[in-house]
Amino acid sequence: MNETTVHPAAPEATTGTRPSLLKVVRDQRKTLWVALAMMVAALWLGQLDRWALAGCVAVGVFLGLCNHLATEYWLLKLISSGEKPTRNKMIASTIVRLVVLTVVAVAIAVMFWPDGIGLLLGLAIFRLIALMMTSITLLKELKES
Repeated sequence: MNETTVHPAAPEATTGTRPSLLKVVRDQRKTLWVALAMMVAALWLGQLDRWALAGCVAVGVFLGLCNHLATEYWLLKLISSGEKPTRNKMIASTIVRLVVLTVVAVAIAVMFWPDGIGLLLGLAIFRLIALMMTSITLLKELKES
């Protein structure tokens, strides 16, 4: 990886630039809007007298968004540092982030059971949509190459 190579879905950065959460949020505007639309849609469906379920789905989408932004911030820090990450360092970082996400999501889901299952549904749906958005970006870059 040279100094100008970046992860296609990650915010653009070069070695020596200082990573910031604000830059990640600014670069992920489309993802933020999609997450906001999903949360509003979930809460709108709460009108069917299932407010707890709707709230749990919205919280699941929010947790998915937090995970997505944390991943992008980690990538920005990694790229801007210029260091070559080891496989073990990447695995450890990913496992820690996913374990924290899983513990929080399952704890909230259990507290609000049976409506809490909506949290896991919101998390999964957001992850699927974020993955598709990233894949589309990758395919466009491959097509241009």
